[in-house]
Amino acid sequence: MQRRQLLTRALASASIAALPTLGRAAPSGKPLKIGFVYSGPVSDVGWSFQHDLGRRMVEKEFGKQVETVFVESVPEGPDAERVIRQLASDGCGMVFTTSFGFMDPTVRVAADFPQVAFEHCSGYKTAANVGVYQTRFYEGAYLLGTIAGRVTKTNTLGYVAPFPIPEVIRNLDAFVLGARSVNPKVTAKVVWINSWYDPVRERDAAQALINQGVDTLYQNTDSPAIVQLAESKGLYAFGQDSDMSRFGPRAHLTGNVLNWGVYYVHKVRQKLAGQWKPEDTKWGMKEGIVQLAPFSKQLPRDVAEQVEKQRAAIVAGQFHPFTGPVKDQAGKQRLAAGQTLPESELWTMKWYVDGIVGQQP
Repeated sequence: MQRRQLLTRALASASIAALPTLGRAAPSGKPLKIGFVYSGPVSDVGWSFQHDLGRRMVEKEFGKQVETVFVESVPEGPDAERVIRQLASDGCGMVFTTSFGFMDPTVRVAADFPQVAFEHCSGYKTAANVGVYQTRFYEGAYLLGTIAGRVTKTNTLGYVAPFPIPEVIRNLDAFVLGARSVNPKVTAKVVWINSWYDPVRERDAAQALINQGVDTLYQNTDSPAIVQLAESKGLYAFGQDSDMSRFGPRAHLTGNVLNWGVYYVHKVRQKLAGQWKPEDTKWGMKEGIVQLAPFSKQLPRDVAEQVEKQRAAIVAGQFHPFTGPVKDQAGKQRLAAGQTLPESELWTMKWYVDGIVGQQP
């Protein structure tokens, strides 16, 4: 059983006598208590680690106006509801729940604490006091794909995936679209491990892909095990969520990095000003929440320059990774030339693009 730890960072000595009312600023002199719920350990060097960096940005930005607490390694089941409920009961006026599987528990708890502002990451269910936020992570995944398509020698890419939810499939599809945009011969193989963070499974999955001829690895999981394996095998890899270059200085070409702090500071500022409201927020490279890790010296200059041009086009709104022509795995045309995938389909994506080998679980 994973160890759970509750760590409180108190930034003011005064205790919270009353919860702040939803939509109003906290009483003068009373810090806003904010809770964060993580699916993995903050030491994962991935998803939860990046969320915790965002929490620390909130502390730095607002100082004594806030008090933050977090709970790590919370399973996406009954334990999640108990943890979320406890944070609300303990005086949190704002709670961020940071994984898809926390969606229903968040909504249930929110109904019992209408004065608390809840923010859920990666979900789609909102309520009067529940907002949701996601990232356009697929923008970075597409750019990584363009690199993979240029550096692969076997034309076979590998993807280690956690759960078959739209967020993960969307990133996989974008990665393959990017790769095939520069190298139509590329195919991609996938191994699903049914876990966000499991270094042993992640490494085993990557090894299985290598055994099938994969020479360039990407992941939607949280540990650096895949980058470390690629380093030991003389292959290439891309980190996910945070900069994992120190775990594979030669293997790690760049990575898809999330800066959650820009969003957390934005929403906490709203709350402190009495202007918070539930929203469905989807930020990407333009807003600075999706970033790329520094390019490796192994990356050819012309490849790096092309990636920078495409990144600039994405930021400027001049290019969208899901722009046709796009076919699915069965050969059906999903997007005609010049057509962009509608938002409603983008966020509910459950189909593979052409070039992915194997079936979904």
